[in-house]
Amino acid sequence: MFSFFKNVVYVQLSPELLTIHSPKTGKSISERPEVAISAGPKQTIIAVGSEARAALADQTVNVVNPFAHPRSLVSDFTVAEQLLKAFLKRLNGQNILAVAPEVVMHPMGDPAGGFTQVEIRALHEMALGAGASQVKVWQGRPLTDQELMSRQFPSDGRVLS
Repeated sequence: MFSFFKNVVYVQLSPELLTIHSPKTGKSISERPEVAISAGPKQTIIAVGSEARAALADQTVNVVNPFAHPRSLVSDFTVAEQLLKAFLKRLNGQNILAVAPEVVMHPMGDPAGGFTQVEIRALHEMALGAGASQVKVWQGRPLTDQELMSRQFPSDGRVLS
């Protein structure tokens, strides 16, 4: 209906790289999924992405990768949600009138036995908590801008949620 106002954001994630892309604007951000957190009693996020690694010069900072775990896709849900929120804010800028995006989460890789229901739900809830209006979790090949804008997912993959 009002497709001009629809804001689709494509999120590809792995322990090595987090890429978010707006097919409408063509703008993308692709960086290591790291968060610099202050080490004090009240932990606060200091920086995300490439800026997190630079913050390591301060010895009161810990750098965390919320997607680096040998058995699970998400090792720290709260940090992952805050990281996604920060990347979405970067992608959309400080526009207070921005429409909440429809997010397509695409975990990269194909774990033995597939993604668990817990991992799929974590991704879904993470995107909602980061400000998404709707969320789809996709498993398969990378999607094209046309597929994202039309919300037509190819048959050589599957929508997990």
